[in-house]
Amino acid sequence: MDTLSYKTVSANKATAQKEWVVVDAEGQILGRMCTKVAKLLRGKYKPSFTPNVDCGDNVIIVNADKVIMTGNKWEGRTYVRYTGFPGGQREMTPAQLLAKGSDRLIKKVVKGMLPKNRLGSQLFNNLYVFAGAEHNMQAQQPKQIDINTLK
Repeated sequence: MDTLSYKTVSANKATAQKEWVVVDAEGQILGRMCTKVAKLLRGKYKPSFTPNVDCGDNVIIVNADKVIMTGNKWEGRTYVRYTGFPGGQREMTPAQLLAKGSDRLIKKVVKGMLPKNRLGSQLFNNLYVFAGAEHNMQAQQPKQIDINTLK
């Protein structure tokens, strides 16, 4: 039996096929969209997925200010952070985070879905979020994808 035909091929930085994709967030539910974006950033939709290599796509999210949340999550959910000083615990709701900048809410949610290591930091740098329908990444010739067709 020829065992060479059964070798598993692992992707590396040189062989990774990275693409640029545009995701329209208008009318999308925040959590469901962000899970798919996190999978795109990791490269889990590709047959050559390798867990320890950045083989995912570069993702551009447009219309970030038109994302929706169901129920009372805009005011009921809180994100807690700590400044490091006594009495320095701060809370923000998604509505407050969206008011500070529409990219902050999506970036916070996607970052929580990525690995908590150096690879996760690399992957997070492949995410670009824009509030309106326009973006400044036309030079990369990104392709528009429908996030609802992904599982």
